[in-house]
Amino acid sequence: MRLLKVATCNLNQWAMDFDSNTQRIKDSIAIAKQSGAVIRLGPELELTGYGCEDHFLELDTVTHAWECFKDILVGDLTDGIVCSIGMPIIKDSERYNCQVLCLNRKILMIRPKMWLANDGNYRELRWFTAWKPRDQLVDFQLPSDIAEALGQTSAPFGYGFLKFKDTAVSAEVCEELFTSIPPHSELALNGVEVFLNASGSHHQLRKLDVRLRAFIDATHTRGGVYMYSNHQGCDGGRLYYDGCACVVVNGDLVAQGSQFSLKDVEVVVAQIDLDVVASLRGSVSSFQEQASCKTKVPSVEVPYSLCVPFNLKHRLSIPLKINYHSPEEEIAFGPGCWLWDYLRRSGASGFLLPLSGGADSSSVAAIVGCMCQLVVKEIANGDEQVKADAIRIGNYKDGQYPTDSREFAKRIFYTVFMGSENSSDMTRSRAKVLADEIGSWHLNLSIDGVVSAFLSLFQTLTGKRPRYKVDGGSNVENLSLQNIQARIRMVLAFMLASLLPWVQTKPGFYLVLGSSNVDEGLRGYLTKYDCSAADINPIGSISKQDLRTFLRWAAIHLGYPSLAEVEAAPPTAELEPIRTNYSQLDEVDMGMTYEELSVYGRLRKIFRCGPVSMFQNLCYRWGGRLTPSQVAEKVKHFFKYYSINRHKMTVLTPSYHAESYSPEDNRFDLRQFLYNVRWPYQFRKIDELVSEMDVKGIVQEAGDHVAAAAEGVGGMGVAAAGSGNPKVGF
Repeated sequence: MRLLKVATCNLNQWAMDFDSNTQRIKDSIAIAKQSGAVIRLGPELELTGYGCEDHFLELDTVTHAWECFKDILVGDLTDGIVCSIGMPIIKDSERYNCQVLCLNRKILMIRPKMWLANDGNYRELRWFTAWKPRDQLVDFQLPSDIAEALGQTSAPFGYGFLKFKDTAVSAEVCEELFTSIPPHSELALNGVEVFLNASGSHHQLRKLDVRLRAFIDATHTRGGVYMYSNHQGCDGGRLYYDGCACVVVNGDLVAQGSQFSLKDVEVVVAQIDLDVVASLRGSVSSFQEQASCKTKVPSVEVPYSLCVPFNLKHRLSIPLKINYHSPEEEIAFGPGCWLWDYLRRSGASGFLLPLSGGADSSSVAAIVGCMCQLVVKEIANGDEQVKADAIRIGNYKDGQYPTDSREFAKRIFYTVFMGSENSSDMTRSRAKVLADEIGSWHLNLSIDGVVSAFLSLFQTLTGKRPRYKVDGGSNVENLSLQNIQARIRMVLAFMLASLLPWVQTKPGFYLVLGSSNVDEGLRGYLTKYDCSAADINPIGSISKQDLRTFLRWAAIHLGYPSLAEVEAAPPTAELEPIRTNYSQLDEVDMGMTYEELSVYGRLRKIFRCGPVSMFQNLCYRWGGRLTPSQVAEKVKHFFKYYSINRHKMTVLTPSYHAESYSPEDNRFDLRQFLYNVRWPYQFRKIDELVSEMDVKGIVQEAGDHVAAAAEGVGGMGVAAAGSGNPKVGF
């Protein structure tokens, strides 16, 4: 037996916070050493934080990274333990994203990233150069102060691996695992047994399985120990890095860290017998044949042993069942942890939420309630950092600290129902009951006086007073009256967030929370600068369907039973007068259902469909019950209002990223915001396709073949054409 003990970690780093980042790295190394591990892996770019973005272009950032790296190496932290530390490095005139492998206060090798992540939320090619040479390691001259402190003038730099006396170890950095020909396949043939994957991977709903399957597949047929480390938390932007540090051996998960946590440092340890790797490889004939004619990868000889022989005192890690969270749990815990990091790092004293009693704002309230529950639970588990942050934010005195989530919520969470003459007693009541269940400080106010003042001013200026459509007004009047209410609520929310702490002699300020969902953003069913305009939005990238499922789950598992009633109510903005023969409904206003919006969003973003290809796809999906002309009208209706309202995405409140079809304009979904909303060429092509189709032949036959698929998106009948009004309320 060759017994090897390894440690990987989740670190809650903060971009550009070098002091705290360095301390967390030191803490993780110390914990790993205390456990007896001889390899410690940290996340990608852990010294600087992954989300520095254009700060990577500053020489200061690289210089400070070297200074902090020196601080780690000059002590005894790396004595007897191989550490892989992520940082940016400039070689000649190029900047590289590197893993620095060190042992006993010396740098063994610097491994630059070869394949950079450059899609979705990632822009690594903006800041880094991909390392191209694969046939040799080059000599890298260390900065003079580093060389002097370490007594080492240079280090091997490039693609290669470390050859110890009893095993071989190599790095594979994040995106490299997901390439068509990942480095580990070639490295395994060269005898590498331990792979170190330092990552900066963010949370996305239902994504974890893809990641874990990649680790399993990497070692299932070719053998090996695959270690994975990740950031965990909000490091200063829209992304939540979702941890899940783990160790996989020959396709079996033997250690797994948390996906969502308030901990700053979490170390995951595994004890492995490396002989099982050699045994598997020796039993696969094709592996043996390919290894015999492999392309040789450069290596660095390290005259040091990492393994220990058979000893019953060392207990081997056994295969585990993979722990997956349900999507409902992901919505609760991911945004909840993100909000906590944002709150404690922003210097704010709490949150303020305009709570309408509808599904979206109630979801946000439930997530804040979940955050409070997580804080109290983590304090009970002995986390001193969470306790210190909670004492500071909650303004506790005389040794007191949070022991009850509702009491903590009362200190840090305001909810405000901003009612009008158009608000129903049901939504007012639901908001109050939910606030009581969570424990928030709840206010109930009417905005009618402010609305009336605006209308009187307008009447004084113009001599006219607008009316709602149900009272005989035009679409323009109707929309303007709704927008006035919405924007008044936004102004009031920010005023209350600034002044309520002062009124109650509390320190600091409150952050305003937004509550528009991803489907409303995609359709533009919101008013620019209304209550969707806030400081941050934890649900801005979550679909309405997922939120409704979450509400049903949260009613039971978070202990907020009123959410079941919220979920059952039809979505409405409550911005038009309620009449016996008329009640405003979101889906009627939009001219499409939320279920349809999710389909449009996925086709537009994930499958990269323009109007014509979306029409063709939906003819197959919906052809069993809709005619081509009906599908065409739906597609045209969506693209018309999507393009009319795209400009709203340029000022969308920074939102937690959770969904792969998010229309977020800042970095994820980059598109123009001034369109020819008639789409003349594309819509003409659709019309030509419709006219060519034999409705009774081609389309019906296709519809029969996809009946099952059509059932999968049931409830998508032809929606009312609607007025196209944007959602202008909460």
